[in-house]
Amino acid sequence: MLRGPPDERPPDELLAFGVVNLDKPPGPSAHQVAAWVRDRARVDQAAHAGTLDPKVTGCLPVLTGAATRLSQVFLEGAKEYVAVLELHDEPPADVEAIVSEFEGPLYQKPPRKSAVARKLRVREIYDLDLLEVKDRQALLRIRCESGTYIRKLCHDLGLALGTGAHMGHLRRTGTDPFDDSTLVTMEDLTDALARWREDGEDDWLREVVSPAERALTHIPAVTVAPSAAEQIAQGAQVYAPGVIAADPADEGQLVACYTPDEAAVCLGTMVGDADAEEGVVVELERVLV
Repeated sequence: MLRGPPDERPPDELLAFGVVNLDKPPGPSAHQVAAWVRDRARVDQAAHAGTLDPKVTGCLPVLTGAATRLSQVFLEGAKEYVAVLELHDEPPADVEAIVSEFEGPLYQKPPRKSAVARKLRVREIYDLDLLEVKDRQALLRIRCESGTYIRKLCHDLGLALGTGAHMGHLRRTGTDPFDDSTLVTMEDLTDALARWREDGEDDWLREVVSPAERALTHIPAVTVAPSAAEQIAQGAQVYAPGVIAADPADEGQLVACYTPDEAAVCLGTMVGDADAEEGVVVELERVLV
């Protein structure tokens, strides 16, 4: 069964395919926060969009219900952080110049306590801004590729500065396509759910829980005909005759397919020409209906 337009779904359907841009507090792990959202929303499952250590705060989008199938899309976008760099000695005069040299691709080996193999890999630092220096502390804003270890970056910055350094407080301010302008606290979500369940008012709930399509806005979109969407829901590939419109996308790029009323149908990989008359345009990866 295909979903209706995102903005017209009743609250139970919203929670069954939703996303909450949660402001993670210090203390619980990202996994614990996702489990808390699952239990409060009374859905079968919930998944977070990228691990945050227990002490780290900030932007942690949590997908609810069937939206957990979308978790791979957060590997496509950038992450943004504000970090305190704790220097072990007085900073040198050219601290800003040294910090700026870390923009670009960097080699990193994951720390011993990590969920991935400790193999050397490349991660890109898109922007690295020195916001303030006070005594032996430096405030940094970092925009980087998903999977970058900020703690390791801080350690390497300390070596380059000649002072030694470690990461102090860390807050994630964005994970594409979300940022800290629309963050929701755990208390906000609890109050909104209570108001809906006890009083039947869902306006507040709609402010804190978004249709899961909100998590797809940073990847190219392909619009398919309703008849094609029905076939895709049964596992068919996305063929050219069923494509109505498509954003520009490179071959091999992850895309999201929608019905004309903007309801998500599937994730897939662009493999063909959307303007062709026949052939596969999108190779199916994950059915969302």
